[in-house]
Amino acid sequence: MTSVNVRTESTSEATSESEDSGPSGYAAARLRLLHEESRSGPPRRSALSGLTDDWLAGLFQAGSESVLRGVALVAVGGYGRGELSPRSDLDLLLLHDANADAAEVAALADRLWYPVWDLGLALDHSVRTPSQARKTAGEDLKVHLGLLDARHVAGDLGLTAGLRTAVLADWRNQAPKRLPELRELCEERAERHGELGHLLEPDLKEARGGLRDATALRAVAASWLADAPREGLADARRRLLDVRDALHLATGRATDRLALQEQDQVAAALGLLDADILLRQVYESARVVSYASDVTWREVGRVLRARSVRPRLRAMLGGRSAVAERTPLAEGVVEHDGEVVLARTARPERDPVLPLRAAAAAAQAGLPLSLHAVRRLAASVKPLPTPWPAEAREQLVTLLGAGRPTVEVWEALEAEGLITRLLPDWERVRCRPQRNAVHTWTVDRHLVETAVRAAELTRRVGRPDLLLIAALLHDIGKGWPGDHSAAGEIIARDVAARVGFDAGDVAVVACLVRHHLLLVETATRRDLDDPATVRGVAEAVGSVGTLELLHALTEADALATGPAAWSAWRGALVADLVKRVVAVLSGDEAGVASAEGAADRPPTAEQERLAVEAFRTGGPVLALRARAEEEASGGPEPLGVELLIAVPEQAGVLSAVAGVLAVHRLAVRTAELREVALPSGIEGVAGSVLLLDWRVAAEYGSLPQAARLRADLVRALDGSLDIAGRLRERDAAYPRRRGTVAPPPRVTVASAGSRLATVIEVRSQDAPGLLHRIGRALEAAGVVVRSAHVSTLGANAVDAFYVTGADGGPLSGERAAEVARGVEEGLRVLAGS
Repeated sequence: MTSVNVRTESTSEATSESEDSGPSGYAAARLRLLHEESRSGPPRRSALSGLTDDWLAGLFQAGSESVLRGVALVAVGGYGRGELSPRSDLDLLLLHDANADAAEVAALADRLWYPVWDLGLALDHSVRTPSQARKTAGEDLKVHLGLLDARHVAGDLGLTAGLRTAVLADWRNQAPKRLPELRELCEERAERHGELGHLLEPDLKEARGGLRDATALRAVAASWLADAPREGLADARRRLLDVRDALHLATGRATDRLALQEQDQVAAALGLLDADILLRQVYESARVVSYASDVTWREVGRVLRARSVRPRLRAMLGGRSAVAERTPLAEGVVEHDGEVVLARTARPERDPVLPLRAAAAAAQAGLPLSLHAVRRLAASVKPLPTPWPAEAREQLVTLLGAGRPTVEVWEALEAEGLITRLLPDWERVRCRPQRNAVHTWTVDRHLVETAVRAAELTRRVGRPDLLLIAALLHDIGKGWPGDHSAAGEIIARDVAARVGFDAGDVAVVACLVRHHLLLVETATRRDLDDPATVRGVAEAVGSVGTLELLHALTEADALATGPAAWSAWRGALVADLVKRVVAVLSGDEAGVASAEGAADRPPTAEQERLAVEAFRTGGPVLALRARAEEEASGGPEPLGVELLIAVPEQAGVLSAVAGVLAVHRLAVRTAELREVALPSGIEGVAGSVLLLDWRVAAEYGSLPQAARLRADLVRALDGSLDIAGRLRERDAAYPRRRGTVAPPPRVTVASAGSRLATVIEVRSQDAPGLLHRIGRALEAAGVVVRSAHVSTLGANAVDAFYVTGADGGPLSGERAAEVARGVEEGLRVLAGS
């Protein structure tokens, strides 16, 4: 017998008691059940499924007894799971063996289908033999998924049981082929319908994180290939089904789209205070499903890759099993099998910075954090002290500066509650809807998206760390009543202080949050030719540096809001306003004086002692200042340790020292280089020594001994140590993972930066050996580095080099531009390698 598969559209559900006794009795009972206030949620769905089972079983058994042998009525899909919502389709399969009489089966089908249609219920039905059902499932993934939930309703139980067994066996045998198809289907659906966890009018079923994805996770589990994280998944699915039930009852239609005009009524039906609370529950549930999907599909991919590689690898290894390599990424953090996991030696209970360090390493490498790692961190890590240690602050900035990979890592931390433990104020904006058509995201996701956009603009500012933190906090006040900018300023001030910024930086972050709408509102709503308008903005921001940050934040905020929030026209207006404000603020030369004054500070007693020793011995002298000594001196805990180096003045010192540090896997957090003149009383001869004051931290492991550093530095200065070769060997042995394409390096000449030297400013993505390569480029350009001021803020290097020509004076404008271009071209080649 040929199979039949027809979908009938729903019209309206009849409830009149005047119809014949069968349908009318079911209709009346169904109507009473749907309006029972005492029964809702899973009990009502189960009761509705049971009521429908009884009615259909009665219709099935009303015919001749002969047809009952070798024929079964099977519920599939949502009905098969016993999850009938008020307006759900009835998904039915009339199953018969090959010996059943075709005419009797057709008559039975009519006896079943027509009463359903008469009541106006949507019906998805088919009539097939077990072999036909299996063949169709093999050709149509959606049919196969529906049959995985097959449940017996009436007739030959053995026939149903046999089909279920065969369909599950087929699914498990075909899993390597079907699961990639299912994943592709889920991704295509997400592309069409968006993310349930952020949409103002979401589709509860089709959007990413919706009911279809929850069903897909059941199918993956049925394959025995992988399983979804169970914690919270069942509750999330139940909440989404409850909302769909209330939506069906509110609209009287079989809809899964939670439209704005229905949300208040649906919220009231669920006993919620308002539509915002309803959406927040929907978003929270969707995120649980989405995160479980991400974890599950990663595991599926890992298992399938292992299955495809293992036979070939075993043959190569002579039958031995291969062990996936563990590549170090940071202290206590390694890459293993495509995920970031904790090192075997990691001790989360003793290392409160480890969650941020692992997250930053994962985002910078473009890798996911493993579920086990995140859960172990959530279960065992201790709270950070207040204020945070410098390393914790730097790791947060590094995480935020990683660009697009930040989102997935942030979601992993949030799924296990780590974000709100790190930043308690986050709870008020988490999953908070934004009832503005311009906004694409919820408040919390918008904040993360703004940080992602800000990471693209870090080359435009002198303090990328403050830009990224302000981006993360600029709308934090939306969780409180009143003006969110004013409320946010207070919260941002508190958060920035807790994170460990000093008072000056806290004030800048607070200013950025308070005025994050100032530029765009002024540029589009005020007369820029009015001097009072420009003066008002200048008074609000206070300095060119803060204005520079606010300009970047304004653009990042608008780009993260949605396509309607930013345009070339708006950008031009804001840029014009910024230019006018800079003109007002440009009289402030305090920054220049401060920068030049740094080079004129007298050396400390320890620095002078090292300089004298270096001059007397004619070689480098260095000292590592232990953290305990610095803590005893008071003040906040610095990042890494201080490394003081004194070297008799000669060419190539900066690149040599930076190269030695890179070879020993020491990350440079800050550095200063300056010349110290020694009086003629020392050995009867006057001279000068280059003094380098570094703040360094081991990428992972312990610090090298000072004696080893000095020995390699001596070799580097006399040319016997091939630093470039050593760095190439290291990069080849441990290739650096790149999670995203970083903004290109930017090298500029600071106008009016100094009266004594030319200031070359470098803003670039930090990388091992970066400072060594900059030093080499400056040496190749034939300039002398008089002093240097190096800062690594998260993953961003912000460096200033005071250089002179051979005559000891500043470079000409043309020569300075040539040097800057040369350094930038070299760094761009490095970034692309």
